[in-house]
Amino acid sequence: MFIGEAPGRVGADRTRRPFFGDKSGNNFQTLLDSIELSRDDIFITSAVMCSPRSATDANRRPRRTEIKNCSSYLIRVLDLIQPKVIATLGGVALEALTSIAYHEFRLKTHAGEILDWNGRTLLPLYHPSPQVVAAQRGLALQLKHFQTVGKLIA
Repeated sequence: MFIGEAPGRVGADRTRRPFFGDKSGNNFQTLLDSIELSRDDIFITSAVMCSPRSATDANRRPRRTEIKNCSSYLIRVLDLIQPKVIATLGGVALEALTSIAYHEFRLKTHAGEILDWNGRTLLPLYHPSPQVVAAQRGLALQLKHFQTVGKLIA
């Protein structure tokens, strides 16, 4: 199971499919392809179900209250899906799990590490947004982390 941040304005908010129809979705597809994983074989949801927008209608980071407000939905999804492995995509998704069962994991120090969270295997990953890929946490590092996803679900 993959948990993202929130539906992007150009992507999921428009297409109603997580990580689809925008550059983050294209990067996510590249990462999935690298481990020969099909979208048909995974479940993808978001930490926040609305599409948070700035005053200029651009995407913005969800507020803590928005993350908390959506936590009951995320709890229900986890109960229904019962994933053995949870891969969080970005800091917001990792933070959202704190609302369900407290942890002190931080993306900066735990990205790509296999962790135990609430009786499940947790793998914090960087978000596939173009800004993250272009930063010091480039595509090569994300491809390496996704190899761990492939090993966990094999």
